Amino acid sequence: MTTTATPPPVAPAGDHHALAIVLFAVIVLVTLGITLWVGRRGNAAEDFYAGGRDFTPLQNGFALSGDYLSAASFLGVAGLIALYGYDGVLYSIGFLVAWLVVLMLVAELVRNAGRYTLADVLALRLRRRKVRAAAGGASVVVTLLYLVAQMVGAGSLVALLLGTNSAQARTWAIIAVGGLMIVYVTVGGMRATTWIQIVKAFLLVAGSVLLTVLLVIRFHGDLGELMRQAAQHSGAGHRYLEPGLKYGATFTSRLDFVSLGLALVLGTAGLPHILSRFYTVPTARAARRSTMWAIGLVGAFYLMAIALGLGATALVGSAEVRHANSAGNTAVPLLALVLGGGNGSTGGVVLFALISAIAFATILAVVAGLTLASSAAFAHDIWAGAWRGRPRRTLLRRGAVPASREASDGGAVEVSERQEIGVARIAAVGIGAAAIAISLFAQQLNVAFLVGLAFAVAASSNLPVLLYNLFWSRFTARGAVWSVYGGLVPAIVLVFFSPVVSGTKVALFPGVDFHWFPLENPGIVSIPLGFLAGWIGTITSPEPADADRFAELEVRALTGAGAA
Repeated sequence: MTTTATPPPVAPAGDHHALAIVLFAVIVLVTLGITLWVGRRGNAAEDFYAGGRDFTPLQNGFALSGDYLSAASFLGVAGLIALYGYDGVLYSIGFLVAWLVVLMLVAELVRNAGRYTLADVLALRLRRRKVRAAAGGASVVVTLLYLVAQMVGAGSLVALLLGTNSAQARTWAIIAVGGLMIVYVTVGGMRATTWIQIVKAFLLVAGSVLLTVLLVIRFHGDLGELMRQAAQHSGAGHRYLEPGLKYGATFTSRLDFVSLGLALVLGTAGLPHILSRFYTVPTARAARRSTMWAIGLVGAFYLMAIALGLGATALVGSAEVRHANSAGNTAVPLLALVLGGGNGSTGGVVLFALISAIAFATILAVVAGLTLASSAAFAHDIWAGAWRGRPRRTLLRRGAVPASREASDGGAVEVSERQEIGVARIAAVGIGAAAIAISLFAQQLNVAFLVGLAFAVAASSNLPVLLYNLFWSRFTARGAVWSVYGGLVPAIVLVFFSPVVSGTKVALFPGVDFHWFPLENPGIVSIPLGFLAGWIGTITSPEPADADRFAELEVRALTGAGAA
């Protein structure tokens, strides 16, 4: 059997725009309806940050997978496979393997030891304002990078839907998504965000199953023929199915792939919006079961993403995928257009619009979760915890020390939950505006690649301090601060002086060249530096670790005694 590539697909034109726009509008109205309905149910801090802690493991498993399966997964990973074949498949493996680290080292312990954020886990043992400020700042940086990736994906998707590659269409799409995510967070908080994630995860998995079934039917179940046709229309021949098309050309590119792999595998356990999900269930056992549900859903999705990436190459062609979007972000919608019957067909337009709407829902849901995590880090950790002093009500409810003892660097000021949530809502607006501004400069970068940078920063700054805090009895406040900044600053500096920012045609600033770091992903350097800085800071600390506080943390993390 021979299946040739179809004529170059284009976005639906003319009257068919109406269908796709209607589906987009339905997605927006449904998510806004959920937000308004749920937003009336409570304004306490526990509702805004943790959704009342009453979600079941299945519900939270869908929400976890919804948070994780972002535009990078649905658009970027399939696009990388469509353009680079085997190397794109390797990229997807890192996203999945990362969940084993979360399951074994993070899920239950974080649920027992924290309350709303990563900094809460640290503050149980290291009661210093500077520790909260460092952890909160790193969380804001990580989520901001992740937000940029999602909004770049939104710009590419809407531009394709409208049948244009104009920068103006992508710009307005990014602004619209940013405005919607601010509404979701400020009105609905974590409860609304979680339900949006559940709906989105269901739609994403259902849409992926539909496309995969249609693809398998198209090739009569012959996956070998699918791979042969993909290689034939890749422009690279058999090299498409072998390692090295993207990462194997030079020693530098191979080293870059190792760096990327480290970032993907270790970064998930340090992502603030993933960690905050474990606080939405009532117990640590529920957190573990949520993670197991998420692993099953994520694993099934990435298997389908591999098939869809190969299908896009086989039926659309790598050249046309690259022509529609240089980073490959529109491969899946173009494949949907072909599977539905091709250009001008009703089936093609319907399927294209449906998959585009699902991808749009994916972006809306993920940006809501990211914005909530970053606004919580700013309000709960930086403003209330580091600047003004920890909220006294929260401390007394969880049986912790008085605020003045935790913020021992200076006098603590009692902060009410209402004040803190108000600051969180204001922070959501500011962070959303910053994400919009940065996204406008990053529109030509692959969204999966942008997420890889966010993972590298999370693995460099958040993961070392989290693991040291949970498992090293000698760890001190100085070690925590050094660990966060020792990973965060090198990661940001190396990215700034990398080919991502300057020196290449697809860089943020293609007209200049000031890069000296050869790798696109800094993880192989910045992750060890984060661990090293934490160790040096601890062994040089003038104050020894408090053995009683570590014992308290250990008992609470392992047993759940005293957990929120």
